[in-house]
Amino acid sequence: MQIDTAELRVIKLQLLHPFETSFGVETERTIPILTLYSQGLEGYAEGVMEALPLYREEFVSGAVSLLKESLLPRILGADLVTPQDVLDRLVMFRGNRMAKAMIEMAFWDLWAKSQNLPLCRLLGGSRERIPVGVSLGIQKSLEATRDLVQKHLDQGYKRIKLKIKPGWDAQVVRFIRHAFPDADLTVDANSCYSLAELPVLQELDEYQLDYIEQPLAYDDILDHARLQSRLKTSICLDESILSPEDTRKALEIGAGRVINIKVGRVGGHLEARRVHDVAQSFGAPVWCGGMLESGIGRAHNIHLATLPNFTKPGDTSSSSRYWKQDIINEPLETSDGWMPVPQGAGIGVTLNRVFIDSLTIYRENFPKP
Repeated sequence: MQIDTAELRVIKLQLLHPFETSFGVETERTIPILTLYSQGLEGYAEGVMEALPLYREEFVSGAVSLLKESLLPRILGADLVTPQDVLDRLVMFRGNRMAKAMIEMAFWDLWAKSQNLPLCRLLGGSRERIPVGVSLGIQKSLEATRDLVQKHLDQGYKRIKLKIKPGWDAQVVRFIRHAFPDADLTVDANSCYSLAELPVLQELDEYQLDYIEQPLAYDDILDHARLQSRLKTSICLDESILSPEDTRKALEIGAGRVINIKVGRVGGHLEARRVHDVAQSFGAPVWCGGMLESGIGRAHNIHLATLPNFTKPGDTSSSSRYWKQDIINEPLETSDGWMPVPQGAGIGVTLNRVFIDSLTIYRENFPKP
C-alpha cells in the first residue's frame, strides 16, 4: 500500500466546560488532524499533544513542523504493508512519540479499511462494548464536586476519577468518600507531588481508592517505587510510561500496580498493544486514558480498549460531556456506563467536513514525490 497524499490540519475546538487539573485550566483544545490517502481510502488520526508542553515534552507547533519536514516525507510514496513498516520508516527519529503516533494510527485506520474490518479486530480485541469511567476536573467547591459526582453516578459511569493537587486533595477525597461510600473512586495528581508530601499521600490510603494516578514526577519511576512500598493503595502510572520497556522496568521494581495506556503517549497502537501485553504478563491491569480527544481520537481509544487486559473502566466517556458539537458524524455516547464500539471498517467514524473547515486554523496537503 502506498500513501498517495496526506493532509495535515490544525483545528481549535471549544470545550463545553472548563477543565482544571494541576497544570491549569483548559477551555479549548488545539488539535492536529492527519488524513492519509491511498487507493481511494482515507485514514484518520489526531494528535494528543497540547499547545504547550505541559503534559510531556511534545507540543502542537513543534509536532506540526516535525511532521511536515521529517516524518511525512519518510512515508509518502513508500511501500507499506503493515503498521510495523510505518514504525520502521520512522525509527531513526528519537522520541516524539505523539507525532509518530499520528502517522501510525492513521495508517491503522487506512489498513483496516482496505481489509473492510473494524480496527479492533486487527488489534486483537473482541468486545462489542467497553466499561467507561469519567475524569472530573477540579471544581470550585466540595459541594460542586459532590453534585458532579452524583450526576455521573446517576448516568451509570463505572468509575469516578477526581483531579487533585496540593491543597485540593485529602479534604475533597474525604468529603466525596463520605458522600458516596460505595463508589469506585480514583484520583489523578498529574505529577504534582514529591516524596516530601508523603503524609498527604498516605492519608489517601484511608479512603478505599482503587488507585492513585501518577502522583510523582512525569519522568520518574524510582521514587514511585519508594512511594508504592509505603502505600496500601495501588499507584497507577501514566506520564512516566512511554514504552513496553518502561512498563517492564516499572513493574519489576514495584513502581506501581496499574498502567494507564494512552495510545498517543506511547507512540501508536503497536506500542500500546505491547505495553498491554507486558502489563498482562505481570498481572497488572490496564485502562485507556484520555487526552480530551475529539471523536477521531476517542474512536481509536475505544477500539484499543477492546483488548483483554483493559479490565478497568477508561476515560472514553460520552463525547457530549466535552463538546457542544464533535467533528465526526457518529455519536460516541455511553449507555449506563458502557461505550459501544463504533461499527464499520477502520475506526468506524466519518468526518463532519463542513464543521471541521469552520474550525481549521492551518491546512496543508503533501503529495508523494
